[in-house]
Amino acid sequence: MRAIGLLDKMRTAYINPVQYFLQLGEDKVAVNDLIGHNIRLQWTGRIFCTVCGKKTNKSFGEGLCYPCFTNAPENSECILRPELCKAHLGEGRDPEWEKKHHLQPHYVYLAATNAIKVGITRGDQIPTRWIDQGAHRGIILAEVPYRQLAGVIEVELKQHLSDKTNWQRMLKNECCDTELVVEKERIRELLPEELRQYVSTNSEVVELIYPVTSYPTKVTSLSFEKLPSIEMQLAGVRGQYFIFEGGNVINIRKNSGYEVELIA
Repeated sequence: MRAIGLLDKMRTAYINPVQYFLQLGEDKVAVNDLIGHNIRLQWTGRIFCTVCGKKTNKSFGEGLCYPCFTNAPENSECILRPELCKAHLGEGRDPEWEKKHHLQPHYVYLAATNAIKVGITRGDQIPTRWIDQGAHRGIILAEVPYRQLAGVIEVELKQHLSDKTNWQRMLKNECCDTELVVEKERIRELLPEELRQYVSTNSEVVELIYPVTSYPTKVTSLSFEKLPSIEMQLAGVRGQYFIFEGGNVINIRKNSGYEVELIA
């Protein structure tokens, strides 16, 4: 098969093992079907902004041109620091965009990869958010009405937990065996009294299995700038990474906006 188009975050379906799909132009590629086969990703040398669609010589963030990186609401300060969000005040780079995306229910969650991490996401992004991070288990900790409040809880918990995923260890399948229900109860007691009211009664633990035939003991990150044509056997997919034979990996989401031809 041959397909050409702009890379974007892979879409997923929560069916264990997780099902991955890559939209390239008009073609929707079922990535799971490619595992175990040689594939080639050929970068055309062109990059397009994922926000405004304009051609750009360099990508910033996850597929933005520089003007959008500095001005678009998709890259506002509260994306990385949600406690600074002003959507609930009717403010922000684009108040209407903020209202649509941030002035809505959010979850604070615990996810397990090589360790337990805390994070936040919109109410409609569970378990998608955990899949994108490559977590093997996840649990909802708290439910809040808007993004800024989720950020306040996350800041409190970052004194006790990391808010980052160690992607190298995740891709080597180094797993944490801490019981999430027990950890949720421990964390609840660490919250200030005024924030405990938001702790969710939902303590379902979501287990995630990824389509990977074998995990590497060492990972090497690839980039199209250094290797415009990547031709290797696909060993699996986890998070937003293609895992190739020999431990070579590429982050598909990080290369959003790159025009590539896929040959399999």
